[in-house]
Amino acid sequence: MIPIGRGQRELIIGDRSTGKTALAIDTIINQKGGDLVCIYVAIGQRVGKVAQTVAKIEEFGAFEHTIVVSANAADSAPTQFLAPYTGCAISEYFMSQGKDALIVYDDLSKHAWAYRQMSLLLRRPPGREAYPGDVFYLHSRLLERAARLSPELGGGSLTALPIIETLAGDVSPLCPYKCDIYY
Repeated sequence: MIPIGRGQRELIIGDRSTGKTALAIDTIINQKGGDLVCIYVAIGQRVGKVAQTVAKIEEFGAFEHTIVVSANAADSAPTQFLAPYTGCAISEYFMSQGKDALIVYDDLSKHAWAYRQMSLLLRRPPGREAYPGDVFYLHSRLLERAARLSPELGGGSLTALPIIETLAGDVSPLCPYKCDIYY
């Protein structure tokens, strides 16, 4: 495991069924008993998977400090697009109140997919793999909202754990648009 400071962001990346969500949920569960507020944002997940995740959080007694924002796979692309911003706004509220917050974006690959669907409907010019060219900036703006405030500003923090799913271990299609800020 890698330690992470409050206000930082750390990418969780891997193929399907490699334990990305489990790692993030274990991180939330291990904050039980502390003063950290955890926000789990499920983007484009199956309803059953979100229910299992919530049940695991409840089972280990971590639900009292956790907020779940979910835009499931059956929801519209704009709803899935807005989910991480909703979760981030909630997190920023706690940060501005001087509290420490942890947000998990599960997963930003599906967020990019929702943005691609909206952009294609709006007839914006597609880039590589039909993703719009500004999806990189979209995610970097979202992740740059993670911060640690100075004591003069209240001293709160927002730590981000974005999840990205790869296909057969291939990260090259993701890097130009979503991962450059991590390298």
